Amino acid sequence: MGDAVMSDEIQMVESKTSGERPKWDNKVQYLLTCIGFAVGLGNVWRFPYLCQKYGGGAFLIPYLIALVFEGLPLLHLELAIGQRLRTGSIGVWTSISPFLGGVGLASMTVSFLVGLFYNTILAWILWYFFHSFQNPLPWESCPINMNRTGYVTECEKSTPVNYFWYRETLNITPNVETSGSLQWWIVLCLATAWLLVYVCFIRGIETIGKAVYVTATFPYLVLTIFLIRACTLPGASLGLTYLFTPQVSTLKNPKVWLDAATQIFFSLSLAFGGLIAFSSYNPQKNNCEHDALIVGIVNSATSIFASIPIFAILGFKATENFNDCIGGNILALTNAFNIGDENMTLENYDDWLTHLNATDPSLVMSLHLKKCSLQTFLDQSASGTGLAFIVFTEAVIKMPGSQVWAVLFFVMLFSLGLSSMFGNLEGVLTPLLDLHVVPKWMPKEVFTGLMCMVSFTVALIFTLGSGNYWLEIFNSYVGSLPLLVIAFFEITAVVFIYGINRFNDDIEWMTGRRPNLYWQVTWRVISPLMLLVVFLAYIVVEAGEKPSYSAWNPDYVGHFLGSTDNSIKP
Repeated sequence: MGDAVMSDEIQMVESKTSGERPKWDNKVQYLLTCIGFAVGLGNVWRFPYLCQKYGGGAFLIPYLIALVFEGLPLLHLELAIGQRLRTGSIGVWTSISPFLGGVGLASMTVSFLVGLFYNTILAWILWYFFHSFQNPLPWESCPINMNRTGYVTECEKSTPVNYFWYRETLNITPNVETSGSLQWWIVLCLATAWLLVYVCFIRGIETIGKAVYVTATFPYLVLTIFLIRACTLPGASLGLTYLFTPQVSTLKNPKVWLDAATQIFFSLSLAFGGLIAFSSYNPQKNNCEHDALIVGIVNSATSIFASIPIFAILGFKATENFNDCIGGNILALTNAFNIGDENMTLENYDDWLTHLNATDPSLVMSLHLKKCSLQTFLDQSASGTGLAFIVFTEAVIKMPGSQVWAVLFFVMLFSLGLSSMFGNLEGVLTPLLDLHVVPKWMPKEVFTGLMCMVSFTVALIFTLGSGNYWLEIFNSYVGSLPLLVIAFFEITAVVFIYGINRFNDDIEWMTGRRPNLYWQVTWRVISPLMLLVVFLAYIVVEAGEKPSYSAWNPDYVGHFLGSTDNSIKP
């Protein structure tokens, strides 16, 4: 009896949407949109960092395991259920059971909140893009102080790159309790970012489908250009060796597996509702299994592909910093020992240092030479905004034609972020439109504009002097634990409430063949179990750590410094 009622509800949903629901112009638009949503900023600045942190190529082992047994099954499930029921996240889950409406509502809320801070990152990218046309680049050297007697003290204590990011871009406050004022330049960039999103999104999939031809493909062109250029830089091989040299011993660390599971999960943009919404515009006779495999494999391959030029450039940066460090020591030694510059070089520096330590160790010690280690410089990588706005910008200023590479890099980042924003906004708008909460007299273009205006207004919190602190809080908690919970309820709802046999019948009707043993085992057992284990592990890890955030301290070599009591420490 329950199955009959559920079937009637699903047929009612189909009858409401089948006659008037928009459709993709072609399959390519749909796939590019899904790939653009899945492939985002995390593929460029999160995945390479995790590879570096967890033993290079060794990280690929848990990453690929998570892809096969967690990512692909959940991706297939979302694409299939959205295509079958042809409605947004709230409509999908309420049609299965009225008690599951909270799952769709949670997805919509997470998409809204993530879109707030995600578009703020695009505003920062625009700010750097506008400044990338200057010659020299504004983060290449410290600015002159107001008295024009030297450089700004705060910049001298740190580095020009750090100063431009933390002071001239964010104008960051000492702690989150000190809000500071709105930074008008970031407000303007944020307004521009939301305007561009609105222009691309103004008529839903009709305009998104056109925009993704550029936003989803241009990053691959830029990554290829960077790959060719980066591999010709001095020290590129060191960076690539550092990235792909497997340190199998790191696999004994449970956190490696936890980070791999969460990375593949968030990288595919699962549980946001955007993929369900996009697939709902498909014809029901469409092979969603092939779509899931294409999107999942392209996403993971992009992460690996993006890591190559990124770490080649980081290897170049490490080599340059190492040579600068040795050069400073050579200058100090040649002045102290009256050695000709042509006699001491980078190649024979170690031999000279050994000789001088043997002849006059006290004088060598009094010079306080820097400890120059190539391995140390290679270890100084970063994730997220640190990689994009600090590490990479520092490397760019040492590359010939730095303005060109800066422009290309930030255009690539903006394209990646913009295509991901389409999915975030679709995950909010489609459920609202399907629920008919929008007045009939209001055009969809007007409602979309109102949503962008509301989002822009709320996101002004990120343009305060403390905005970066708030963004880190949102990034750490909004787009993590809630998604695990949502995904767990999604897969259990399909398997145990909708019914796995009925779901298999639906897929057979849509694709022409029944899901094989791999999909059956992962949907029924492996994927729910992995989600539960990751959820519990996440809780245990978070419970064992005190909440903290990092604050800007120029006296600490210009780096962010973690502080468990939310204060700045030397």
